[in-house]
Amino acid sequence: MEPGNNTRVSEFLLLGFSEDPELQPFIFELFLSMYLVTVLGNLLIILATISDSHLHTPMYFFLSNLSFVDICFTSTTIPKMLVNIQTQSKAINYIGCITQMCFFLIFGELDNFLLAVMAYDRFVAICHPLHYTAIMTPQLCGLLVLVVQLACSDTFLNDVVMYFTVLLLASIALAGVLFSYSKIVSSICAISSAQGRYKAFSTCASHLSVVSLFYCTGLGVYLSSAVTPNSHFTATASVMYTVVTPMLNPFIYSLRNKDIKNSLKSLFGGNL
Repeated sequence: MEPGNNTRVSEFLLLGFSEDPELQPFIFELFLSMYLVTVLGNLLIILATISDSHLHTPMYFFLSNLSFVDICFTSTTIPKMLVNIQTQSKAINYIGCITQMCFFLIFGELDNFLLAVMAYDRFVAICHPLHYTAIMTPQLCGLLVLVVQLACSDTFLNDVVMYFTVLLLASIALAGVLFSYSKIVSSICAISSAQGRYKAFSTCASHLSVVSLFYCTGLGVYLSSAVTPNSHFTATASVMYTVVTPMLNPFIYSLRNKDIKNSLKSLFGGNL
């Protein structure tokens, strides 16, 4: 019996943004700054939501969970990249690569499902305002977050099952978002006054911006990777939804949100 080839892959080489050594310090400082802004911005949203009793509502409960997931989502890739730049190494061992990929997919799907749950929350608030408190009870909100975590915490046997499951879960979440917003748009269009339509739309404008940014950048990355074989272009484009989107989310939600602004002011003693 002839001996077979038992060679095993022990490590992978990560694709960088540039091979130019002069650009490495700039890339390191850029991504370190973006990572710190992401973590601090989302932490402020979480602290503002926890510290202010007026924000103990379903919308802000889901928002604080989204901020936590965004921190975890970004933390699966950026710290390792910063370490590799500092050590001038592109290697990652097999276990580390699989672990990073699994957590990246898990937190990505958590983001996906939380956006769907938040879309349902806005749907209930706009289409069934009189029944909002009866439908979106604290028990239901906690159950929805628990279901989201359970749906995304499974371990997969192989890559085929993993990617199929991720695609299926993403499709379900996207379908939920589209259904909720189709009902929201039809309800807004049925409002007779322009002021009423504007007020109704403003309640979901921030979430709609985050949803559009998340899905458009994600779809753009995977569609561009199918069209062009340029791996450096794909890596650069993937930064949009892995780093830029979680970084912008706190600003999008707090920019025109008086409740968040007032909570942050009280959190810092009115010095903002």
